[in-house]
Amino acid sequence: MSAVRDEPVAEPGVGDGEELEHLDVVIVGAGLSGIGAAHHVLTSCPWATFAVFEARDAIGGTWDLFRYPGIRSDSDMFTLGYPFRPWTGERSIADGPSILRYIRETAAEDGTDRHIRFRHRIVRADFDTEAGRWTLEVERPVADAERADRGTDGDPELVRVTCSWLFSCSGYYRYDRGYLPDFPGMDEFRGDLVHPQFWPEDLAYAGKRVVVIGSGATAITLVPAMAKDAAHVTMLQRSPTYVASLPARNPTTRLIRRLTPRRFEGTVLRWVNALTTQFFYELSRRRPEVVKRALRKGVVRELPPGYDVDTHFTPHYDPWDQRLCVVTDGDLFRGIRDGRVDVVTDHVETFTATGLRLRSGRELDADVIVTATGLDLLFVGGIELAVDGAVVDVASRLAYKGMMLEGVPNFAMAIGYTNASWTLKSDLTCTYVSRLLNQLHLSGTTTCTPVNQGVPVSGDSLLGLSSGYVVRAADRFPKQGVRFPWQVYQSYLRDHRMIRRGGVGDSLVFSGSRDAGRRATARRPVATQAGGR
Repeated sequence: MSAVRDEPVAEPGVGDGEELEHLDVVIVGAGLSGIGAAHHVLTSCPWATFAVFEARDAIGGTWDLFRYPGIRSDSDMFTLGYPFRPWTGERSIADGPSILRYIRETAAEDGTDRHIRFRHRIVRADFDTEAGRWTLEVERPVADAERADRGTDGDPELVRVTCSWLFSCSGYYRYDRGYLPDFPGMDEFRGDLVHPQFWPEDLAYAGKRVVVIGSGATAITLVPAMAKDAAHVTMLQRSPTYVASLPARNPTTRLIRRLTPRRFEGTVLRWVNALTTQFFYELSRRRPEVVKRALRKGVVRELPPGYDVDTHFTPHYDPWDQRLCVVTDGDLFRGIRDGRVDVVTDHVETFTATGLRLRSGRELDADVIVTATGLDLLFVGGIELAVDGAVVDVASRLAYKGMMLEGVPNFAMAIGYTNASWTLKSDLTCTYVSRLLNQLHLSGTTTCTPVNQGVPVSGDSLLGLSSGYVVRAADRFPKQGVRFPWQVYQSYLRDHRMIRRGGVGDSLVFSGSRDAGRRATARRPVATQAGGR
């Protein structure tokens, strides 16, 4: 690894000689959450210096990375969009390129795109309690001119900056790899083998036989999109998923727009959609048998008479134990009716040269196999968190209001809902963090730490689902407590009341003073040796 270098940007009044660059806030990630966080800091905390550190070279996060056919939202855009810039498109369920354009236009409109530092990946963050600030070790590219002067290759350099508040908006998907089981015989397959997370632009599948392994949101999206051009598409699943057909253009939306003044339209649509989703979720948890029957009836109505719904569309778990998948405009069911799509419920025994052999003995011939087998999760983008030099064992900490970490000062994370739109929760988190920042600034204190006063750990994961990708990552994520404010409720109505209307002091300890922090920082020598921390 290259030597650790210090950003030569002085903070006035702190120490003598060359100092590290200091920012009031560092936001991690320039995706949907990061752009929202930047807007809130810019508009609610005008006194704050801030930057968005984005590990990749583009705005958009998930919506820039994922390029597979048919990619779209699985939440309605009136809740996935920002409250401060409501979605005005006609489609409630929007395609990926439209969402990406919306995020980029939002960043450009209020100027937050000028605060983004691309290809800056934070690898370690250590909070100094006495100074009341984080020291970040950041990988960034070396400028061409500087690389030539120093005679170095294309490897990134490691630099240090400090910040008062670290706000992770990197989501929880691992961008450099997806989840892929170790299927036997994969090397034997002579066709194209593709993971949706890394979709090749030049993949030719028109007129070919395609097998998509998986039954989650990605597979449900991919299968009908590929079926438009492929000779035939088979969705191979180990077990079914709950699905519901929803229109891309919701007639209720048109009615609300006709009856509501333009300036209230975004708010009304957001609340109507949020409350509808919340009602369905609560009904699923309290009366699962009622929801099971309703979902099954909807599927039966969409499929040909005599179709084996019990095998292919009746899961063994209750609704919302795992995320429910949306079939936009019934496109998956239409493909089944037309004979362009098959659903096979079985297990892969082995790949073969020409396709797959299943546990039942059945052979599936394929020219293209797509492994829509899930995502690999990564907490806060893989940043190693430490407090006063001691590495934080994230899995042993409770999550405070689903947005901060027990015993970790001046840190927040934007984690959206799993039962509703991501942005509903991430925007509430941004509002709450802005309030905390202003309270610290006005009071002259430097440190805000969630402190657990005896609330025990519950058996629930932070994300509140039993999906495979969540279970696989349980040892990498914080836990929930058994009661407020350490329990995650997955309820927009409850969180809105708690975060927008409630106070900010419960279970938070405010300490330190700005002057003492400056004196503590001034006493610390600047480390410039290779690999120093």
